[in-house]
Amino acid sequence: MFPNLNPMELIVVLGVAVLLFGKRLPEVGRSLGRGIVEFKKGIRGVEEEFRAVADITRHEELPSYTSPSHEPSVPKFESPGQSPVPTMEYEPHPAKD
Repeated sequence: MFPNLNPMELIVVLGVAVLLFGKRLPEVGRSLGRGIVEFKKGIRGVEEEFRAVADITRHEELPSYTSPSHEPSVPKFESPGQSPVPTMEYEPHPAKD
């Protein structure tokens, strides 16, 4: 998530943070940490809601074949009584020599 920072870059970032926030730095860190925790909880809650809705819709869409009164509607195959292709009578022509 974060780029790899070498030790010199970390010192510069910490120095800027100390200059900007000074005595309030621990307070800012705590509030930032609380904000991240609340954000993660919110994301988890939204994910759980999506999963619950997906489970409900999945159960509603799929038919249940457990009840004996429910029969799936599948067309039955019936073989044709006659040949489906009509046969043609072939009369060979006499060969011309």
